[in-house]
Amino acid sequence: MDGAELLKRYAAGERDFPEANLEGVSMAGVNLSQANLRRANLSQSCLKGAILKGVNLREANLSGANLQGSYLCEANLIVSNLSQANLAKANLSNANLRSSRLIGVNLSKANLSEAILSEAILQNANLSQAKLISTSLNRAKLSQALLDGAILEGASLNNSILIEANLIGANLSHTLLSGANLTKANLNQADLSGAIASGCTMRNTILTDANLRGARMSWTILHGANLTKANLYRANLCWSNLTEAILIEAVLIDANLNQANLREAKLTKAIMPSGSQHQ
Repeated sequence: MDGAELLKRYAAGERDFPEANLEGVSMAGVNLSQANLRRANLSQSCLKGAILKGVNLREANLSGANLQGSYLCEANLIVSNLSQANLAKANLSNANLRSSRLIGVNLSKANLSEAILSEAILQNANLSQAKLISTSLNRAKLSQALLDGAILEGASLNNSILIEANLIGANLSHTLLSGANLTKANLNQADLSGAIASGCTMRNTILTDANLRGARMSWTILHGANLTKANLYRANLCWSNLTEAILIEAVLIDANLNQANLREAKLTKAIMPSGSQHQ
């Protein structure tokens, strides 16, 4: 089946096209809403600006496809392959991408609000300035992903892997990060206010100028983390490991440091829980 035949059959009212072979087809701007393309091969295809609302692309191959600016709201992309695909500025709100493969995908400035990306593989993905409000990313693999300037407010990232991820200036306020691994991630100037990050691994993580006001970070590993000028007002750090952490000029007013390990931590000019400045 080629693109022209599919569009002709769709226009005639047909919606079922499972396992269709559409590799490399050019269908920019088409409307295939509610179509069933389960297990279809759309690798290297061009669907730029396409309207694909509620489309069934479960287990479909979309690797290397151009879906820039496409509308995939409420689409079923469970276990699909979108590696190296271009989804910049695409709308994937409320889409289901659970366990999908998105290695090296371009999702910059895409809207993924309230989408399901649990257990998805997003290594080296570009999510710069993407909107991920209330998105489910539990157990997702995001190592070395670009999330600078991304909006993740209220997102769920429990047990996710964010090793060496770029989260500079990202909004992670009120996110769920329990058990997440953020080793060597860069969260410079990120907003983690009100985040629940208990049991996280933040070894050698950059949190300079980060807003951690009211964050719940008990039992978190912050060994060697850089928290220079970070705002930790009323943060809960009880039982956390801050060995060799850099807390120069950090604000720790009313922070809970009960049983926290601060061995060899650098606290020069930090404002301590009591309000006094550390020398």
